[in-house]
Amino acid sequence: MRKPIVFTLITILFFCACSGNNKKTDKNEPITNAIVSGVAWFDKDGNEVSAHGASIIKEGSKFYLFGEFHSDTSNAFNGFSCYSSTDLVNWNFERIVLPVQRTGLLGPQRVGERVKVMKCPSTGEFVMFMHCDNMQYRDPHIGYATSKKIDGEYKFHGPVLFNGDTIKKWDMGTFQDDDGTGYLLIHHGDIFKLSKDYRSVVEHVVTGVKNGESPTIFKHDSVYYWLTSQTTSWERNDNFYQTEDSLAGPWSDQKLIAPEGTLTWNSQCTYVLPIYGETDTTYMFMGDRWSFPRQNSAATYVWQPITIKNGQISIPEFNSMWAIDFQSGSWYVVDNNMDKVPDSKIKFEGEWNREKGRYRSNENGAVLSYEFTGKQVALEGIGDNTGGYARIEVTDTRGNVVGSTFVDFYCKYEEQSLKFRSPVLREGNYKISVEVWGQNWEFFDKKGNRFGSEDYNVTVTGIYTL
Repeated sequence: MRKPIVFTLITILFFCACSGNNKKTDKNEPITNAIVSGVAWFDKDGNEVSAHGASIIKEGSKFYLFGEFHSDTSNAFNGFSCYSSTDLVNWNFERIVLPVQRTGLLGPQRVGERVKVMKCPSTGEFVMFMHCDNMQYRDPHIGYATSKKIDGEYKFHGPVLFNGDTIKKWDMGTFQDDDGTGYLLIHHGDIFKLSKDYRSVVEHVVTGVKNGESPTIFKHDSVYYWLTSQTTSWERNDNFYQTEDSLAGPWSDQKLIAPEGTLTWNSQCTYVLPIYGETDTTYMFMGDRWSFPRQNSAATYVWQPITIKNGQISIPEFNSMWAIDFQSGSWYVVDNNMDKVPDSKIKFEGEWNREKGRYRSNENGAVLSYEFTGKQVALEGIGDNTGGYARIEVTDTRGNVVGSTFVDFYCKYEEQSLKFRSPVLREGNYKISVEVWGQNWEFFDKKGNRFGSEDYNVTVTGIYTL
């Protein structure tokens, strides 16, 4: 295995990927135009975006994001959320489009995951699919719901049937082909063709293809690309892909999406969104950076442009900040236009190991803070296998909290990147506080194997303001 490629913030923010269509932004372009991976996102009301295991479809001039609306206290189904955006950056919370049901497959203390929505060409309905299960993951079904409006509320109909039987599988995805035919994608290599109204299955297209979990397919130049992850529970891994010019196969051998050891830039694939322009198309990899047990407040998203060359796909570099030219369909790197705070201005409470430009603590309650004048603040740090959680708060001069989240500093290998970026605030005086929380990423699988961090360290390498 090759050593993971690790980038400093400077490399991440100023790297320009290898494509003739890519460009850097003007220094004065607002960074609110950028898709930023690996940090908490906030909607227009200042609340954290919660839409995991997600999919996106475009209707009219808007993109609609559907995902799992998570809680930190339980993995039980908490509803599926819907957000809308015109630029894939600034999100408006529409509603919980499918809430917890009174009883049944998505009733209390059940699991609902991998929500995917497609618009059925023959009926005009929006059809939602999901994995339903019990809390022990021993009662899997593929369920579906429908709505005449894209932003719901959706009516849950129960399990999808094939020849009168349920499909008792778990991780799933969807794919809509150029002719409007809909398909269900199932973990470990099954594809089912949907009926014309998308409400049932009419054909088992392929079975037993060697792949993994969280399946998604996209099509480019008549070639199908099937992306899946390995089976490591909530832990991140090197995702892979296979290709074929027919969904029925035979599918190619597995190939890595990102450089080996980067763990797909610490994410698990969930969907690929094509963004079509007049001269180009950007295929956007959508991944989840799970953070157990803080699946709501610390789990983030990794959205990256996919490079396609000679029938091969890759995400060769991690682009921390990038954007899309929707007219042309091309993407470009966005420069950081924030100023780094002098180390001498940062204040400390509790025990911190203060090396030059690197501040590290695992003491529960230890705080690092900085008072600033401006409208936005960001935090750079290091994730490694000893990283824990930090509580981030931004407060005004009256002590009112204007932005807060938890940040996960865990990574199986050492990496340095942007860890937090606040919403754009009203110009004024603020304070950012980073508190060591004394909790870390930890998960036990069904066999009792432990995944996660070895300590509670929080490592900060820079604060930036605008």
